[in-house]
Amino acid sequence: MKKTLFVIGMLLIMFTIGCSNINIEKPTTLLDDYIKKWEETDFITMYDMLTDEAKETYNQEAFIDRYEKIYGDLEVKDVSITYEELDNKTIRNAKNDREVTIPIQVKMESVAGEIEFTNDVTLRLPKEEKDKDESPAWLVQWDPGLIYPGMESNGNISISTDYPKRGEIIDQNQMPLALNDLAYEIGVVPNQFGDEEAEKEEIARLLNISVASIDNVLDADWVQPEHFIPLKTIPTTAEETLNQLTLLPAVETRDSSGRNYPSSEASAHLTGYVGKITSEELENAPEGIYKENDLIGKAGLEKLYEEQLRGKKGVKVVMTTTSDDDVKEEVVLAEKPVKNGEHVQVSIDVNIQELIYNTFKEKNVSGTAAAVHPTTGEVLALVSSPSYDPNELTYGITQDRWDTLMDDPQQPFLNRFTSTYAPGSVIKPITAAIGLTEGSITHDEGLTINGLKWGKESWNNVKVTRVSTSNNPVNLRDALVYSDNIYFAQKSLDIGHDKFVEGLKDFGFDTQIPISFPFTASQISNSGDLNDEILLANSSYGQGELEMSSLHLALSYTALLNGGDVVKPSFLKDDPKGEVWLEGLISPEDADIMQEYLREVVTDGTAKVVQDDDLEISGKTGTAELKMSLDSSGQQNGWFVGYPTEDPDILIAMMMEATEGLGTSGFVAENVKNILIEIE
Repeated sequence: MKKTLFVIGMLLIMFTIGCSNINIEKPTTLLDDYIKKWEETDFITMYDMLTDEAKETYNQEAFIDRYEKIYGDLEVKDVSITYEELDNKTIRNAKNDREVTIPIQVKMESVAGEIEFTNDVTLRLPKEEKDKDESPAWLVQWDPGLIYPGMESNGNISISTDYPKRGEIIDQNQMPLALNDLAYEIGVVPNQFGDEEAEKEEIARLLNISVASIDNVLDADWVQPEHFIPLKTIPTTAEETLNQLTLLPAVETRDSSGRNYPSSEASAHLTGYVGKITSEELENAPEGIYKENDLIGKAGLEKLYEEQLRGKKGVKVVMTTTSDDDVKEEVVLAEKPVKNGEHVQVSIDVNIQELIYNTFKEKNVSGTAAAVHPTTGEVLALVSSPSYDPNELTYGITQDRWDTLMDDPQQPFLNRFTSTYAPGSVIKPITAAIGLTEGSITHDEGLTINGLKWGKESWNNVKVTRVSTSNNPVNLRDALVYSDNIYFAQKSLDIGHDKFVEGLKDFGFDTQIPISFPFTASQISNSGDLNDEILLANSSYGQGELEMSSLHLALSYTALLNGGDVVKPSFLKDDPKGEVWLEGLISPEDADIMQEYLREVVTDGTAKVVQDDDLEISGKTGTAELKMSLDSSGQQNGWFVGYPTEDPDILIAMMMEATEGLGTSGFVAENVKNILIEIE
């Protein structure tokens, strides 16, 4: 009986002990929940899982703010926390001791790369259970060491940024088109003003800013009378402005760094410029790449190759701790070295670029030109005139000045070299090549053409005109040398609209030029076809709705110099040279004969003004009339495509706008001649 009572007693004791633990969850259940919220950066819920002791030491606002500040500054993402599973013995001991310490491994991605550390998490059961009917819950005994080890001892995490140097844009001879250069930061020392109002007005005039903007800076709370107060940065090229500014008593200058465009207006549409990033650009940019006040490419090559040019910032995350004897120790938690921007080298020859642009500027005409090497395909110049000064835009421009440029009827911001225009008679060699290849044109066949006007009866008195009567019958040679519109109009009808459209497409119409710069594709017509006979006839000599860019026109002429193949443009340093873009557009024999005709355009035909004893030049003139209707008159744009006859190492296609009072295509041809002579 005693033995039975003893056994029953022991069972009751064991049952009681078992009941004391049976409702206590494993500590890792809480840890799993805590880790999940940690990985989700749900700091509010994390705080709810802390022990009362931890909460007494660290209030909720401080806890959340600290995590959010550090994780925000570090741009933390992809937090991952792991630990080794606890064995049953450890779990039993934890329940008995009401406390357990579990090692964890923490990984996270930051602005400086991966951060990794190990630490211990202590979990505790409350000393007193608030409700005997509820099972006690494990809680985290938190301290700042769980953000990163060392912070529990007042360690600090800091971030340093090393900004990259922007890559430069250079020409084929490594001459700079856009470079990082010394700049001057212009400012004033307020207590050095003499006649303050007069000096501020002069400073505003020279810096192209407003007096109000100067006053706004000087009225800031941080301004001290004896301090240097920066107003604007100007490039070193603004020497005259700098000299006048330094005559004013209150003005001081300091060396700074900036972007400089040595070719200024001559290459502005090519290089583009950089400027302060806008809020919209910042919002649309990849996360973490830019900050407020960063510079970003706004146009041209600066925008097109922004990713390569900008480089990547270097970032270092450092933990600094101080020992009891005030010895500081720094540990690098993560580091990304700075990566300077890459240089972008283009095939452009800046000397040719400036020479062509200055020709437009000196003659005070608008227009465009492209220069290529006919054999290698190197793009030697891409010119748009008028232009703007990219230095002015990079270093700040007033609204008044911006409005002046935007309202300028000559449209200095319009990039004419990427735009398309009616080519006029410079299209005739292309029409000839299409007809020769298709068989509707031969070198020997002549057409009898009487008078200066011609048209079919069904055209309702619409006439094609020519500027002079040449030999009768008119053969291909005469039609090119004397630029006979009627010959090409009649021959286009023989070719037919389908084959003519096909031939134009073979020459690259309605196709993007294979170059890493955004060009408008040349068009055949607004609808893409030439089903209308009048439109077909007009298109054969470069009127109608036909449009080309100067670069496409220049490239098209290379078929005549390369045995029938159009060379592929080579624009960047690493682009291959001498590759074929469009193949077999005219036979080698016909191409050679066409070269003879282009020489005779200069010796005997419409481009006699180009004839020069110093340099033999071949080419073709063209005039495109811009008019609202067939029976009206309008602005005349002059064209000339020319190259040195004996050594064709450069070919220039140039268009000048509104040349009707200057000699139209002859005026353009003479300017191209002068450029070729100076280059050679």
